[in-house]
Amino acid sequence: MKTTLKLSLLSAALLSQLNAQEITLQPLEITSTAIKTDELKSTDAVEIYTQKDIEKAHVQNLYEFLNKETSVTTMPSYGNPFTQKLDMHGYGIGDGYQNIVIKVNGRKLNNIDMSAQLLSSISPNQVEKIEIIKSSGIVESGDGANAGVINIITKQNNEKEVGFYAGTYNTFDGNFYVGQSDDTLSISVSGEAQKNGGIRPIDNNGNKDENKFSNINFDLVYNPTDDLELRLNGLTSDIDVWYAGSMTKKEYDNNIFQLGTKKNFSGNIVPSTGTHQIFSSDIIGTGASYQINDKISINGDFSHEYKTSNFITSNWASTYTYNSYNINTNYNDKDIKITAGIDGFNGDREGSTNITTKDNLAGYITANYKYKRSSFKAGYRYEKVSYEYAPTVGTSLTKDDYLHGAELGYNYMLNKEMSLFANYSKSYQAPDIDRFFKGNGTFNTFIKPMEANNYTLGYNNIQTNNKFKASIYYVALKNEIYLDKTSGGYNNTNIDKSHKYGLDLYDKYLINKEFNIALNYNYVQAIIDEEKADNGTIYHNTKLPGVSDHNVKAMLNYLPNKRTTLSLTQVWRSEAYAADDFGNSFSQKQDAYNSTDIAATYTTKKWEIFAKINNLFNQKNGLWIKDDAIYPVNFTTTAMAGFTLKY
Repeated sequence: MKTTLKLSLLSAALLSQLNAQEITLQPLEITSTAIKTDELKSTDAVEIYTQKDIEKAHVQNLYEFLNKETSVTTMPSYGNPFTQKLDMHGYGIGDGYQNIVIKVNGRKLNNIDMSAQLLSSISPNQVEKIEIIKSSGIVESGDGANAGVINIITKQNNEKEVGFYAGTYNTFDGNFYVGQSDDTLSISVSGEAQKNGGIRPIDNNGNKDENKFSNINFDLVYNPTDDLELRLNGLTSDIDVWYAGSMTKKEYDNNIFQLGTKKNFSGNIVPSTGTHQIFSSDIIGTGASYQINDKISINGDFSHEYKTSNFITSNWASTYTYNSYNINTNYNDKDIKITAGIDGFNGDREGSTNITTKDNLAGYITANYKYKRSSFKAGYRYEKVSYEYAPTVGTSLTKDDYLHGAELGYNYMLNKEMSLFANYSKSYQAPDIDRFFKGNGTFNTFIKPMEANNYTLGYNNIQTNNKFKASIYYVALKNEIYLDKTSGGYNNTNIDKSHKYGLDLYDKYLINKEFNIALNYNYVQAIIDEEKADNGTIYHNTKLPGVSDHNVKAMLNYLPNKRTTLSLTQVWRSEAYAADDFGNSFSQKQDAYNSTDIAATYTTKKWEIFAKINNLFNQKNGLWIKDDAIYPVNFTTTAMAGFTLKY
């Protein structure tokens, strides 16, 4: 059956003998930052992916797109496919997501606790552009922007489309987007519903790790005058997911589809049963922009989010209330651009035993100056982070941290196609509220914020048939935050001193009208210089766990005619130390990750059909937490086929 499906997919893309479509490359504009520029003139290392890039990938969610086509690494969090962990620039698959700020139309997705950003709430069909700014962004994005910032911009256009796909393991998805836009009013509504019947068992009764989710999103932009823009948006998401537990190395090797086992706190071997979580999020946002004159404008955006998370299997429920705002003034002249603003976030989590709050308030200013072939960037951010722990029984505790961020950047245009750039940023991460608790839920202590000094040098070369980017970076860190499990008490604390360095390469080459290739390669070393664990173990010159030295994403596209595309994608990451192995002493390592995907697409102006096979060669992949605690991910071949109608 699988062989027939693979041969059919290959044949479908090779039928036509017409001429392939014409494609050219050009610098793309960075639109998510207050001061706009294009990627060739940017003082930062950036990656930009367009709506067409995302549509051609035919991914089930944005995690899959990031993992297969960008320098970002994603892995399901302990098996949960809807709140995945992310890593970039060597902060580790364990906690790397806390060092990346993710924004959707300027609204932050980062949480006040150790829950990862909910990218599942943003359907791929809603996205116009993804901009990844690496080792920079602290001035505008603030707390947590150490590895960088991922900016997601949703669509506002006149497109109208509906899509459906079905796949193996009872996977079904339906999505739609309806947009209407003119000079005065732009409005769009989009939504998605997805269901998966599950692959692995979660108990001895034959139940599997099934899941389902749905979301509805709307955006409205109204321009009553040429100088005034009013905005209103909303998003509601619901998730119901079972995810399977861990398994031993022997179980992983012998039968990856079985129910795993684990050791309980008493040391006995018990079934590794699954986790059931029900999650919902409701967001409403509003904003306005006013052009005071031809050089000065003012903007304000506000959002409110209420969400609930209920882990049914462990009887652990929490409610969250988030309020955020950003108000800024912009000065835009021919050669100089300045933005100054106030950025605020108030978040609280209410559980059964306490209410814990994290509030951020910051002021920032950033400027860009152009002189002939040179571009200069400078910015500063001052941020106050306030915490309050209010138990239902006992005394409330409070703490304030005062943090400073800065950015300096320079770009020099060698000619119309090539540029050199260099930048420095001083960034930070204030601890999330979970860091103040031990593994048993008792209050630990307030720990120190992390600080990082980031240095980057880069080169861009963008021609009509080739886009090449290269950058090297070095990061010196103080008080990198981690969970110390050596004493059995699960103590959140700081690594005294650490550093990271690496190389990023990107190349997209249009070989001819029929063939083009893309390569994203990342090399990184993340080193713990000095740290003493709770049990007295000294970490010196050890590697940060969960960081692969090499990360490769390669894609080959064949276009036999203007409507047909065949894509072959290869993702490979080298082995790494297991997520809890800070001493590099465990007997088991994180295996290398390997997946080969193939897809075929036939497109007309009104409709599109596609078919896709993921993990073509049935490679085993997993997330290693420690010895004999493995969570299988993307461990078997899956396939799907679908269509999109466009009006």
